Amino acid sequence: MKPFRSILFVPGHKRSWIDKALASEADAIIIDLEDSVPEADKPLARTNAKDALDTHNGDKGILIRPNALDTVHFGKDIAETTHAKLTGFLLPKLFSRDDVVRFDALVTAGEILNEVPKGKVELIPSLETAASINKVDEILAGPRVGGVMAAAAKDADVSREVGFAWTPEGIETLYLRSKVVVAARSAGLRSIVLGLWQEVHNLDGLKAFATANHGLGYTGQVLIHPSHAPVANESYGLSESMRGYYQGLVEAFEEGQRQGHGAVSYRGDHIDLAHANHARQALAFAGSN
Repeated sequence: MKPFRSILFVPGHKRSWIDKALASEADAIIIDLEDSVPEADKPLARTNAKDALDTHNGDKGILIRPNALDTVHFGKDIAETTHAKLTGFLLPKLFSRDDVVRFDALVTAGEILNEVPKGKVELIPSLETAASINKVDEILAGPRVGGVMAAAAKDADVSREVGFAWTPEGIETLYLRSKVVVAARSAGLRSIVLGLWQEVHNLDGLKAFATANHGLGYTGQVLIHPSHAPVANESYGLSESMRGYYQGLVEAFEEGQRQGHGAVSYRGDHIDLAHANHARQALAFAGSN
């Protein structure tokens, strides 16, 4: 999956909110069919999701969070919203790779039912249980997995499961967040996102949180308010100064290669192929957004 910097959650039963999310600065949206949707509105949420996909112009990624595997809604969620314009399903309440395999089977059936090219729709595990974090390597090796979402929200599912007391500094989740990044990189995933920052009006706190997690290796963040999108885009993006730095680094290294050198000095730093490859990767990521 493309590494989105900002992915905005929106309740599926609020059609006007979906339209606003699609008009926001977020790189992608998640239409939620699960926790944010009242039981009586589940069918409406599915209808709204399908309508949004039918009319989508393709300028943003669209993901859907279906209800969990053990609910009565899960099968209908997949059957009615598997779509050629759908980026993928964000998988809730996972416990093992077997859950990913079950999702894959249903999505395969959904692709056949809705005449979507086989394998088009990706799966993005949401690691919000202690078991899923503990088994992250095997989960990310599951079929269709194109990205991952780590959960570190205040007083939410993973907080209850693990038992940590949330702080803005995040030291209590540093191990959890780091473990997911290493597992995702090992699995070859390009999209590694984190959720959520719940203090809606604390944009300074969001910026500090996002900047720290970008430094840890995350490529983007799941958001709950449109005002958070510009902050996330900046925090997970590449500043003009860093863009210039990396471009200059690559140019200096390539000039050194032409002169027969395997390593050169750039702005006082020793650089070689590893540094040039890192710079190229950062520039490629920036160019994809």
